[in-house]
Amino acid sequence: MKKMSKISIIIPAKNESKSLVELLPQLKLLKIDAEIIVVNDGSEDDTELICKNNNAIVVSHPYSKGNGAAIKSGARAAKGDVLVFMDADGQHQPEDIPKLLEVYQKGFDMVVGTRNKKSQASITRLFGNALYNRISSYMTGHEIKDLTSGFRVVSANKFKQFLYLLPNGFSYPTTITMAFFRAGFSVGYVPIFAPERIGKSHINIIKDGTRFFLIIFKIGTLYSPMKLFFPASAMFFLSGLGYYAYTFLSNGRFTNMGVLLFSTSILIFLMGLVSEQITSLFYQSKPDSNDKEN
Repeated sequence: MKKMSKISIIIPAKNESKSLVELLPQLKLLKIDAEIIVVNDGSEDDTELICKNNNAIVVSHPYSKGNGAAIKSGARAAKGDVLVFMDADGQHQPEDIPKLLEVYQKGFDMVVGTRNKKSQASITRLFGNALYNRISSYMTGHEIKDLTSGFRVVSANKFKQFLYLLPNGFSYPTTITMAFFRAGFSVGYVPIFAPERIGKSHINIIKDGTRFFLIIFKIGTLYSPMKLFFPASAMFFLSGLGYYAYTFLSNGRFTNMGVLLFSTSILIFLMGLVSEQITSLFYQSKPDSNDKEN
């Protein structure tokens, strides 16, 4: 069992005053010795005032930088050995925090709150998350139950090693999950129910939907590029081989198209090989100040 000395609850918030009025008092009722940090990401409502009235630590951005940027600001300000990340919109319930901490204490480096089907806001989002989970599970060789959940408990020391990798947008959970698997850290899951959010979502379906395929490729390049590039290379190689067999048997010659397909397969394979080496450099552990002192 792990021994936790101090816990930091980090909540990124942008114009979430309506939900914070309910959330912060509920967190105070938990029998957990934890500091509560709300990162005010350029809010234009009473978010900062409500946080101060509830004795929460406020880290303010002068303008909105994004959910991922707020997460990074909160992690830098946190003094805890264990970080708890949760949304400010009411979808993450405070009573689930002890459940995540309990599993974390069993030896995991990160524990993710996994949403069930009833927690998904729409069929489109349910389909998208299911596809993300399936692809990421293939890439890592481990079952990933909820790649995009923002409700998680994580070792502060290990999380801060990857701050430089995290994007400023909404895809930070994807990045940190794949980074932990790549580094060989242990990731656990706890089933949760996420109720409907309070207020209007900051996710733009059209804008964020266009990033769908980019995230798919990002999942591959973050973990093991060869698992993404090799199948594509093999597809072009087999197509070239099949086309060569057809033209040789029908015309007795090797055409330019066959050369193009074979050349493309080789180029894709070499790109994957180079990407694999670059990715390995990204995940070299950087010792933090605590390691240097020890």
